[in-house]
Amino acid sequence: MKAVLSKVVGGPETLVVEDLPSPVAGPGQVLLAIKACGVNYPDVLIIEDKYQFKPARPFAPGGEVSGIVKAIGEGVTHVSVGQRVLANTGWGGMAEELVLDAARVVPIPDAMPFDEAAAFMMTYGTSWYGLKDRGHLQAGETLLVLGAAGGVGLAAVELGKAMGARVIAAASSQEKVDLAIARGADSGVVYPTGPFDKDSAKALAQLFKDACGPSGWDVAYDAVGGDYAEAVIRAAGWGGRFLVIGFPAGIPKIPLNLTLLKSCDIVGVFWGAAVARDPKAHQENVKQLMEMYAAGKIRPHVSETFPLARAGEAIAHLGSRKALGKVVVVTE
Repeated sequence: MKAVLSKVVGGPETLVVEDLPSPVAGPGQVLLAIKACGVNYPDVLIIEDKYQFKPARPFAPGGEVSGIVKAIGEGVTHVSVGQRVLANTGWGGMAEELVLDAARVVPIPDAMPFDEAAAFMMTYGTSWYGLKDRGHLQAGETLLVLGAAGGVGLAAVELGKAMGARVIAAASSQEKVDLAIARGADSGVVYPTGPFDKDSAKALAQLFKDACGPSGWDVAYDAVGGDYAEAVIRAAGWGGRFLVIGFPAGIPKIPLNLTLLKSCDIVGVFWGAAVARDPKAHQENVKQLMEMYAAGKIRPHVSETFPLARAGEAIAHLGSRKALGKVVVVTE
């Protein structure tokens, strides 16, 4: 089988495609013939040793896949050979085959395309865990989503609407805001790109205040970080919950007096660790997400696909912050 490998620390240009022996499923494991692999921001970080997890090299990036069960190990009963499935992998997904624990494998309906299945779990899983379990978003509340045209951002927009919230989409271009509105956001705001001095930071905060209105936001979903985080918190409503999702614009420094003045919470959202710590809660969340997909309330927006040989280009494209929705690597 072919696999895209990170053999040295570096950017997407350091990745190589090599032939490896096909893996074998052991007890409690499943061997997948991978059809598609979703590209996510952790893929940008993990090959540079900047992610929370640092797998031993060589390894393949790729944290979520879809495909067909090729073989099962002893004790596996919930999937069978030939079944269509998706799986969250952490890494290893940019390959033609992969062995992983059976608990990570979820059957998918026949009507679910492989590219959508590979673009489903990490974004919707993160956003559902963030909005429901960490942010406790309620119907009628105001949700502000930063990076609203990215993978997790669009998922948050769709899920926020499904939960009955008023959703405000914030992104760096009108094209991105328009996409988020087309996917269900009630309104949108285009924010400028940094760096920000004192006056421009103040103007940025006012931009978010104007977008949310005098009552501010109840939940803010920040998949951007950097100087935007403080500006967003300055637009918080009383008792707001600020969800920390990611930092493509840098790790922010927040004046904690703002949390006192707004009586608001800063809430970390580490979905991958939550899955490992509470598998039963994750399984229930997956069930709910699949029900929403079947009902047509959520659907991944796959904007571009790349062949396996160009997986490095796919990661670089996502890292440029120009991608809309989800980028997917396909094996054929």
